Amino acid sequence: MADQIEKTDAEWRQQLGPSEFAVLREAATEPAFSGALLHNHDTGMYRCGACDTELFDSKTKFESGSGWPSFYEPAQRGTVELRRDATHGMERIEAACARCGSHLGHVFDDGPAPTGQRFCLNSLALTFDPAPNDDEPAQNEKGNRH
Repeated sequence: MADQIEKTDAEWRQQLGPSEFAVLREAATEPAFSGALLHNHDTGMYRCGACDTELFDSKTKFESGSGWPSFYEPAQRGTVELRRDATHGMERIEAACARCGSHLGHVFDDGPAPTGQRFCLNSLALTFDPAPNDDEPAQNEKGNRH
């Protein structure tokens, strides 16, 4: 994985919109069933919305009915960091980008085989990079070319 990214809140605010900053840097949660990537069924890679690290392959996405994009495992080992989260009177496991520390969502043990895990993520924490075709360069959901 690439080097760690450390920025001040002011630097993140310059880079991210207010909603993205609230989710990625302040661990907010977007309302259920509101995310742009919830019903995305295209083939490609989901990336960190803050640092562009590849996080989840579309092959691991599934319909959980939870209201947020759900995946059963990260694309590569070590790209997603798991942290204890005791906020809001609950005991949960937070999923964060291991490269920049941004909040992605939470992990639950009620997912499908082969892992039994459900990475329940905010659409605002991700960008989507469609699998390239031969006619044009790949472009992610925010319009960035890779």
